[in-house]
Amino acid sequence: MGGTLLEKVEQHTRLAGHNRVAMLLFRLGDEQLFGINVFKVREVLRRPPLERMPGVHALLAGSCDYRGQTVPVIDLAAALGYAPLREVASAHLMVTEFNRSVQGFLVADLQRMVQCPGETLVAPPSNLGFGARVNAVTRIDGALMAVVDVEHVLASIDAAPAELSMQMQRAADTRTLSPRRVMVVDDSLIARRRLVGLFKQMNIECVVATDGREALERLQELAAGDPVDGVRLVVSDIEMPRLDGYALTRAIRETPGLRQLKVVLHSSLSGIFNEAMVKEVKADRFVAKYQPDLLAQAVLELLPEPAEVPAG
Repeated sequence: MGGTLLEKVEQHTRLAGHNRVAMLLFRLGDEQLFGINVFKVREVLRRPPLERMPGVHALLAGSCDYRGQTVPVIDLAAALGYAPLREVASAHLMVTEFNRSVQGFLVADLQRMVQCPGETLVAPPSNLGFGARVNAVTRIDGALMAVVDVEHVLASIDAAPAELSMQMQRAADTRTLSPRRVMVVDDSLIARRRLVGLFKQMNIECVVATDGREALERLQELAAGDPVDGVRLVVSDIEMPRLDGYALTRAIRETPGLRQLKVVLHSSLSGIFNEAMVKEVKADRFVAKYQPDLLAQAVLELLPEPAEVPAG
């Protein structure tokens, strides 16, 4: 399967930006289907020999050699409450690239690749018991499929910095911006809180939306109202239920009252397919999670000075 994965991803790429997500399906120990965005997957392999160091995080199964590079291997089954797979010879390794890093995840077995219409992906009801490590669910041929929040899993092992550096804080303090208001779009409560806190450090107010559909509706409301209440810049995640960041950006560019907005896509996706899609949907900037100073720098560069604000 690993040898044909990139070819399959290329076939699915043309549908990205039209609110369709290609998912690689897998299982972790029972019949429950899980999925991951194929844009995050480099390759799928049989579980290689693992080296394990003492004193590491419990979810780290060890490390392995991947094409001459030593990468950490995370036991995704254990992270989701299943029996660990570190010693299971039949397990598979999903080699992924996101958050500007390469890591492997152990899964029980791989299934197939499917296309999911974005509007069918919804936040998981709390009574399903998945917890914070699943951020969306849908039905595939009648079976429930849960999208694993692999960024959440990785962050629980190696948390990224959330604060601005003093240098960037001073740069934000000296800039005169108009308006000091941006829209933050992310389905993750943790990510939204982190971004709102970041912009609070920059004295920037946030309008918050939990997915692209809500963001688009709110932007249209703001555009029809008092310009003082409007926003000039949108910072959006890419992977979201109902309407993803690619499709949101495309919709903004195709809506006359919104197309002048600046859009920063802020996501863990960092591979070559994402780079192509950022250009395709005409986003102004891409900043990989989580890099507070780089995101702040992009916002300072894209938000206008008062003199640049059009009259009327």
